[in-house]
Amino acid sequence: MMTTTPILDDHFHDECGVFGVFRHKDSAAHTALGLHALQHRGQEAAGIVTFDGKHFHNHRSLGLVGDNFSSAAVIGRLRGDSAVGHNRYSTSGETVLRNVQPIFADFEFGGLAIGHNGNLTNAYALRKQLVRRGCIFQSTMDTEIIVHLIAISEYSTVVDRMIDALRQLEGAYSIVALTNDALIGVRDPMGVRPLVLGRIDNAHILCSETCALDIIGAEFVRNVDPGEIVIIDDDGVRSIKPFTKQPQRFCIFEYIYFARPDSMMDNKNVYDVRLRIGAELARESHVEADIIVPVPDSGVPAAIGYAAEANVPFGLGIIRNHYVGRTFIEPADQIRHLGVRLKHNANRGLLEGKNVILVDDSIVRGTTSEKIVAMVRGAGAREVHMRISSPPTTNSCFYGIDTPKQEDLLASNMDVEAMARHIGADSLAFISMNGLYNAVGGSGRAGEDRLYCDACFSGEYPIELTDQNGGPIPAQLSLLTEQD
Repeated sequence: MMTTTPILDDHFHDECGVFGVFRHKDSAAHTALGLHALQHRGQEAAGIVTFDGKHFHNHRSLGLVGDNFSSAAVIGRLRGDSAVGHNRYSTSGETVLRNVQPIFADFEFGGLAIGHNGNLTNAYALRKQLVRRGCIFQSTMDTEIIVHLIAISEYSTVVDRMIDALRQLEGAYSIVALTNDALIGVRDPMGVRPLVLGRIDNAHILCSETCALDIIGAEFVRNVDPGEIVIIDDDGVRSIKPFTKQPQRFCIFEYIYFARPDSMMDNKNVYDVRLRIGAELARESHVEADIIVPVPDSGVPAAIGYAAEANVPFGLGIIRNHYVGRTFIEPADQIRHLGVRLKHNANRGLLEGKNVILVDDSIVRGTTSEKIVAMVRGAGAREVHMRISSPPTTNSCFYGIDTPKQEDLLASNMDVEAMARHIGADSLAFISMNGLYNAVGGSGRAGEDRLYCDACFSGEYPIELTDQNGGPIPAQLSLLTEQD
C-alpha cells in the first residue's frame, strides 16, 4: 500500500501536461521525452496513444514517465508517426488506471484520443444530463464528458463536433486530440491553461510548455491563442476561432510556481519573471539579514532576485534530498516523526548565528513552513524571517490546480501576523498583488487590462463555478478493480 505523507504534501499540486506530434517517424519517442520534460506538471500517471495509419496503440501507467516509457520495447509497441501523450495529476477523478489519459474512443468518423489539462467547472451538471440520455461512463474524469458530447453531436465532421461539445463547457482547458488524419489543439476562451505550437523537421507539435520542445530540439513557433482551435493535418496548419472573444485570464500561478523556470510563457522567460518577483518582494518587505535562503527548489529564483535587490548574500542554507518521492511504503507512522527532514536538511555551517530570510513561493496549510522555520532555528539561526513570492492564498482553485478547501488554507483563517506566530517566524511577508503584477509585466488589474486569473488570491473567479455553486458533488466511482 502507498500513502502520501501530509508533511511532504503541503503544496499546490500541478495540473497536467499534454504533448502531441503529427507525422514524425519518432512520434512515440518524442512524446515520451516531451512528457519527461513536463513531469513537473503531473506525477501520478502518464499515457501515450499513437496511430500507424490503420490502428491506434496505447500504453498507460500509474507512476512517472521514466519508470514506464524508458523501455525500447514499450516505445516499439507504440507504432505510428503521430502521437498524443498526457501526464496526470488528478484534479478531477481518483488516481486509478481507468482515469489515466489520453482517453480513447471509436466514432463513426474513426478513432479519437484526447488529453486534457485543466478542470471543467460544470462537469457534474453535464455528466448528470449525459447519464440521463443513456451515456455510460467508464471513468470519473471530466475529460470523458468531452468525449460523450462529441459522440452525441449531430454535426458531421470531427472539428464541428468538437466545437459543438466545447460550446457546452465551462472551466479551463488546454486539449490535444489525435484523430485518424489530424492533430487538434484547443485552448479555452480565456486562455487559463497554456498551450504552444512547435515544429521539428517537417512535423508539428502541440504541448503545454516550451521546455518540452527543447528536450527534442524542436523549434517554438507560437502560443496557441485563447479560444483558438489549431488543426494540423497533411495540408499543414490551420486555425479557427469559433468562440466569442473574452478577456484573457492566464493563470498567474504558472509564473510563480507551476511552469518550469526554463520555459517561455506568453513570450516571457519564467526564470526572469521569478527573479523580478523576488526583487519586488525585497523592495516591499526587506528586513536586516545576513543571508537569503531559498526553500528548495521552487523558492530558488525568487530568492536569487531578492538577494540581488537587497544586496545580501544568497546561500543554500537548506539542502534538498532529490531522491525522496511523494509517497512512502507503509507503515508511514514509523517515519512520519522525521518530518520535513526526509526532504530538506538545514546547512548548519551556513546558518548558525545568522539572521536568515527564507524565501518560498507560497504557504498553503502552513505545516511545511512551520517545520522549515523550526529546522532553521534548530541549526542555530538567531532570527528567521519568511518571505513569500505570491500574495496570501485565501481561496481554492477550480480551474485545474489541486488546492485544499478554503477552510484549510492558512491565509483564509489568519492575518499575516497570526500566520507568522503560527509558523514560528520572527516576521512574515507576502508580495503584494500590485508587486506581483509589476513583476509579471501586466498592465494593471482593472477592467480589460487585467490579463491574469488570480482567483486563488483575490477570490474573483472569471469563469462560472456551476458545480461548486450547486452544492456537494457525490462520489462517482462505484466499481474498483484489482488493476485500479
